[in-house]
Amino acid sequence: MKKSGFTLVEIMIVVAIIGLLAAIAIPSFVKARNTSQQSACINNMRQIDSGKEQGGMAYGVAEGTAVAAATVNTYIKGGAPECPGGGAYTYSVLGTAPLCVGVTVTSHVFN
Repeated sequence: MKKSGFTLVEIMIVVAIIGLLAAIAIPSFVKARNTSQQSACINNMRQIDSGKEQGGMAYGVAEGTAVAAATVNTYIKGGAPECPGGGAYTYSVLGTAPLCVGVTVTSHVFN
């Protein structure tokens, strides 16, 4: 009577192939996640900048003057945005771009 099944060598080859495919795929997934977080963060900063401009116009704030974050957030749909990369936004003053600080993986810069 002959038993059917896989040999140890066959199982090791399959595991090695799966490990090789994972080693190729995982860096691509990490890069795609970082790119998407960066894009979302830049979009959030674009909304913050637009909210600063709208708040400044509504309250007659001169360029170079700080606009309160609470005022800016009233002009952003959904309130204060959060950085998907774990950073924090500094709204700065009217006429300058907002910043995302505390992000170590990628640079989130709004121009």
